[in-house]
Amino acid sequence: MTTKDNAAGAKLEKMTTNLAKIEALSSRLMAALAARPASDPGVQGPGQEIYMKAATAYLAGLMQNPSRVLEQQISYWGKTMRHYVDAQQALASGELRPPEDTGPKDRRFSNPVWDSNPAFNYLKQQYLFNAEAVQNAVAVMEGIDDHERKRVDYFSRQIVDMLAPTNFLGTNPDALERALETDGESLVRGLENLVSDIEANNGEFAVTLADPEAFVVGENLATTPGKVVFRNRMLELIQYAPSTETVYETPLLIFPPWINKFYVMDLKPQNSLIKWVVEQGFTVFVVSWVNPDASYADVSLDDYIREGYLTAMAEVRRITDQPQINAVGYCIAGTTLGLTLSHLQRAGDTSVKSATFFTTLTDFSDPGEVGVFLDNDFVDGIERQSTADGMLSKTLMSRTFSYLRSNDLIYGPAIKSYMLGEAPPAFDLLYWNGDGTNLPCKMAMQYLRGLCQGDGLAKGTFPVFGHAASLSDIKVPLCAIACETDHIAHWRGSFNGIKQMGSEDKTFILAQSGHIAGVINPPSKGKYGHYTNPRPVAGAPDDWKTTASFTQGSWWPRWADWLANRSGSMIAARIAGESTNPALCDAPGTYVLAGTARLPKG
Repeated sequence: MTTKDNAAGAKLEKMTTNLAKIEALSSRLMAALAARPASDPGVQGPGQEIYMKAATAYLAGLMQNPSRVLEQQISYWGKTMRHYVDAQQALASGELRPPEDTGPKDRRFSNPVWDSNPAFNYLKQQYLFNAEAVQNAVAVMEGIDDHERKRVDYFSRQIVDMLAPTNFLGTNPDALERALETDGESLVRGLENLVSDIEANNGEFAVTLADPEAFVVGENLATTPGKVVFRNRMLELIQYAPSTETVYETPLLIFPPWINKFYVMDLKPQNSLIKWVVEQGFTVFVVSWVNPDASYADVSLDDYIREGYLTAMAEVRRITDQPQINAVGYCIAGTTLGLTLSHLQRAGDTSVKSATFFTTLTDFSDPGEVGVFLDNDFVDGIERQSTADGMLSKTLMSRTFSYLRSNDLIYGPAIKSYMLGEAPPAFDLLYWNGDGTNLPCKMAMQYLRGLCQGDGLAKGTFPVFGHAASLSDIKVPLCAIACETDHIAHWRGSFNGIKQMGSEDKTFILAQSGHIAGVINPPSKGKYGHYTNPRPVAGAPDDWKTTASFTQGSWWPRWADWLANRSGSMIAARIAGESTNPALCDAPGTYVLAGTARLPKG
């Protein structure tokens, strides 16, 4: 038998093995999909009303201004037909070349085959023509308000992005090339990845974004030394060990969002905000929220304020023997910090010396991109599903936020994992992104109905312990950090909320980048810059930005200086977990480990 025969036999054996694996994996896939629990249709997509409104608006435009609509359609037909004729002529002449390609550059089509191969180039150009036509059709709709137009535009783009040829095996040259190179092994690995993801998510589709084996919370993430010094059913309170001989007198208490886990601020040491703040000489306390299950169904925002905010504030004052603290709220925790400050002002309680808001919305009159999910078609479905489950599941929230950046957080990772058979990267931020938490049903609906839909805090109607909270009641010195490309808490909305607060001492900082990268931006990286303006936080957000000064680099040092001026004198460093307040366990505590992919050893 020749060497060539041996190679052919080995290839045949490999193919037979792969086919057997595919058969076994297909059976597992069917079983995993069958195990998917029933879910409310309202959480799967927008209601039919939006499609009816879109169709009605398009027809209205056709009736009222037919020439405008026809011009748009004729332009589309002309481009597609001209491209088809050019492709046919090139084929008839025997030239294996694509027709002229003057379309926009799109990183989804970075493989050179999309430009050099006539068939793939034809698919690409026709897809881009169709995508442009859909966008133009939405743009010319008449008789539809701005909010509905945004929703139609968003969900139209979702459909267009979903139908990109890169999302299908037969029209993805990267996947086909990899399959040929590996004799189909990449497709087997991809199917293994798909089946594993669906099994891990109880039949739901959720692509794994980061290698779950690469990180362990408490071992190579969330490693800043500290102690859990208090625990109740809502939180663990972590006091971090000092790294300086002296510290500022006034302690700092950070409230992270309970939609995710606190260690986004304590990833690796080189990008840990918590570690950096400790190194600046502050006594730092951080709340680690419980990851609620169905037994927390009736927990309300009042409970988060009473057993979370007020209790943590009291414990920090007791432990440090200080009458006041400085407080930080991040995202939804910033919104709730605003509610808490309004309550404290009404009660005559001066225990908060200053407040800092990270990427926080308190005025929801324009909720930004996330607003497409805040109409009743979605919120009604969320309420029905959450009532049945006792909680708003982390899977549903993660999926919703991922669709705000679907090409980056869904389709791109799915292509790499399922078509190319690649293992997910060892990326700490993406690992954290996949380590989500649930929300109690009652609290979630109060937030969605009363704050997001009703804009109750800005309108002064949202109740805290039975009394309406108001932005004008927030009178402590405050600093707000918003992020320029934030798709969850857009910076203009953040600005509009801050300007309505009653404080006479306001600082607003606009950081470059998004909801996470704009905040977790250590000075050592020298990466994203920020805008500041000595003018009052008033007027239109864009006017403020136009006259603002830009500084390259992190906003952290600027905030640390602001905080230092409101933190009193320097005293001997406080030791976490002293005999007067014994530690319950080491940081990062136990609550943060609920639902993590891997637990620390021991």
